[in-house]
Amino acid sequence: MKHIHFIAIGGAAMHNLALAVASKPDYKVTGSDDEIFDPARSRLAAKGLLPEQMGWHEERITPDIDAIILGMHAREDNPELIKARQLGLKIYSFPEYLYEQTKHKTRIVVGGSHGKTTTTAMILHVMRQLGLKADYMVGAQIDGFENMVSLSPDAEYAVFEGDEYLTSALDRRSKFHLYKPNIAILTGIEWDHINVFPTFEQYVNTFQTFVNLIERDGAFIYFEGDDNLRTIASKAREDIRLLPYNTLDHTIRNGITYIGDTPLLIFGNHNLQNMNAARLALRQIGVTDEQFVNAISSFHGASNRLELVGKSDKAIAYKDFAHAPSKLRATISAVKEQYPERRIIACMELHTFSSLDSRFLPQYKDTMAKADIAFVYFNPKVIEHKKLPALSKEEVKKAFGTKNVEVFTDSVELQQALLSLSYDNAVILMMSSGTFDGIDIPAFEKQLINQ
Repeated sequence: MKHIHFIAIGGAAMHNLALAVASKPDYKVTGSDDEIFDPARSRLAAKGLLPEQMGWHEERITPDIDAIILGMHAREDNPELIKARQLGLKIYSFPEYLYEQTKHKTRIVVGGSHGKTTTTAMILHVMRQLGLKADYMVGAQIDGFENMVSLSPDAEYAVFEGDEYLTSALDRRSKFHLYKPNIAILTGIEWDHINVFPTFEQYVNTFQTFVNLIERDGAFIYFEGDDNLRTIASKAREDIRLLPYNTLDHTIRNGITYIGDTPLLIFGNHNLQNMNAARLALRQIGVTDEQFVNAISSFHGASNRLELVGKSDKAIAYKDFAHAPSKLRATISAVKEQYPERRIIACMELHTFSSLDSRFLPQYKDTMAKADIAFVYFNPKVIEHKKLPALSKEEVKKAFGTKNVEVFTDSVELQQALLSLSYDNAVILMMSSGTFDGIDIPAFEKQLINQ
């Protein structure tokens, strides 16, 4: 019986990994955290993995533990981490452990500033449809998959969403540097995580390093429309196969996107680019284009990625995780292209560290230009909590650079403004990695389109 202890077990990825490890025979899982919220709390409790007490307790760290898995949330002065190091226990970061469990498998890793989750989900959906078993880690819940992480002894493949953020308190490498892919995808590069990569050059360099770490005779699949990716590809080792892609050929008829004669449940150029990347990756392991198109036709997206919330006689509602400039621009453009005859009412929240940094704000210029009405929301208290300089409404409006943008700093005022609008022949699109300070987004959007 192997005993694995998770320090910071409550994180989105960490608790999914804990559930995956606990499901393996002959594995015992314990964990700790200073606070755990739903859905992680309920999911861990259901499997008997919720810590009896919150907080860090060094007495939980004993010599019989086979390995520690350290979450990004844990700091270097964590008492349990200090005890583990004193005892000489094996300590893995989340990505290190994933690699250790899959190092003899064919690893497909999807990176990039946008589209990682969706592309990974597409690959997994097609593999599931075709009966191809794979270990995986993906950043959102996917229909048909119980957890966001799975590890098994008999899967021939591993499919990982590759995050460029830091690995752990002990390891300042980007997470995806540890996966060493056989097949690597990069969807695009647009500056993000300014707190970790204070210059764009540093940000680009982390993707160059990722490509340098592709296994010998591996494949590099990249979006050809990105200048930075073309430069990175030009510097790739000679043994790496270069496979550029663009937007998959398609038509739109009566609000439905088709590949040939096959209708899709998703839409938008960014999704069709992600789909092309997934197609090329799966082709490397023997999946034909015909098999791919037949299988992808039933894919309706990953959770919170241009997710349909509801329809009424007069309006349609979507929600999306979009918060970075490239994601925001791509999502609004996709909706505008799919529904050219409808008014687009787009509402987004500045919520991440980068988005609330005055140095980064100019990256949002013209990102909401294609919306008929554009609302931008941020909470000044969040800026204060992140210890960033204060922002004014005027500063944010100027950064977005278009007259259609109105800025809000009060969630109630934002909701009142949205409720005052007409939704006849409209699409409402709410975009955030947060909740606009506690709004039940699906319920609120349904209220809007049915009022």
